[in-house]
Amino acid sequence: MEHLLATASKSGLDLEDLRFAQIMDRADPLARLRNEFAIPTVNQATGRDAADGNGLCVYLCGNSLGLMPKQSRRILNEEMDEWATKGVMGHFHHSKGRPWVGYRSQIVEKMAPIVGAEPVEVGVMNTLTTNLHLLLAAFYRPTDQRYKILIESKAFPSDHYAVESQIKWHGRPADALLLAEPRPGEHTLRTEDILSLIRQEGASIAVVMLSGVQYYTGQVFEMDRITAAAKAAGCVVGWDVTHAAGNVPLSLHDWGVDFACWCSYKYLNSGPGGISCFFVHERYAHDADLQRLTGWWGHDAESRFDMTNQFVPGVGAAGFEVSNTPILVAATLLGSLDVFSKTSMEELCKKSVLLTAYLEYLLQTRIGNRVEIITPGEHRGAQLSLLFASEIFEHVFGMLMSAGVICDERKPNCIRLAPVPLYNTFSDVWWAVDVIHAALYTSRD
Repeated sequence: MEHLLATASKSGLDLEDLRFAQIMDRADPLARLRNEFAIPTVNQATGRDAADGNGLCVYLCGNSLGLMPKQSRRILNEEMDEWATKGVMGHFHHSKGRPWVGYRSQIVEKMAPIVGAEPVEVGVMNTLTTNLHLLLAAFYRPTDQRYKILIESKAFPSDHYAVESQIKWHGRPADALLLAEPRPGEHTLRTEDILSLIRQEGASIAVVMLSGVQYYTGQVFEMDRITAAAKAAGCVVGWDVTHAAGNVPLSLHDWGVDFACWCSYKYLNSGPGGISCFFVHERYAHDADLQRLTGWWGHDAESRFDMTNQFVPGVGAAGFEVSNTPILVAATLLGSLDVFSKTSMEELCKKSVLLTAYLEYLLQTRIGNRVEIITPGEHRGAQLSLLFASEIFEHVFGMLMSAGVICDERKPNCIRLAPVPLYNTFSDVWWAVDVIHAALYTSRD
């Protein structure tokens, strides 16, 4: 916020002035990355054919589905051409130097720094919930003493259903599902309450599995502190970093996390239903005795084609992969990772902090007490979750969407706005708040 105030003072403009946002955009060192993405027009995004709808929409929904990187279309088309002209030979002799048999290595090399991992710790396969089940199959080994799994009470349904069904699959009692609840009247979980719950229940907890960023509130959990406390209590620690990967700084290796997984179509922009990735700490890289559900693709790459039917796990996360990398969906992720390689998470997060602080400031000054921001001021990424009174909620959301401000709603009264630093601008933020202001302070007649 200090940088925003200093820039405003130097320019002689108020932060609420659109010209201030435009100054910030011109000075943005990452502004060039916006051109890497296909941004829909208002008409395209809303399905209308209005005369004034040919301008670009304000896309603040990257926490649900990221925009399409132009590189993804190029790489996908190249793989289609390769298939057309090479057929099966594309597995080993690829005209662009991307042989399909080793496609995963290109993705894990570029994904690893985004999540704070070593390449050997990153795998790519399947979709999120499938990977949750595969990882829990390996790491949830309940005993009579340790059989509980700690999750948030408001976890995304993918996580809740996966954990609940794993508990049932293992024949464990209902109290094996241990839920961390916010305090009465609060929307977010306090770290001290999570740590207290781990201290109280630690001897009975087999796995602690929380989300890196809470999808509804946008709260970033203190993953380092929680991981350390859980490991000290003898628990296995897993994280669903779906809303964190590509959004906030992660250090999965250094924190000592046992496993993690994430989808790639939100902040990582791999496209609808895009392929998932996962993390298994390097301490397990050569642990062939670690029980897991196996498949041919997890067999050691050097002897995979010997077809002996005697499973020898690959080193690290590769030994957990079960199936051939789906090239056409992996290609779109590779296109996005090429964009990420043009910057760093440090630079992206620096801009993200400014964008989100600017959004918060404008909401507070222009909208005031007619909106409640439930996302924490300190522990957050590129998202603010806004609560509106029930009688105006639908009107505000409808106005935003009609104006080409693409965001999402969570019933009964929450609107989530996600200014993504790869492609959003300070002007985007200004326009979004301006539409909310117009919705609240102009007649609905």
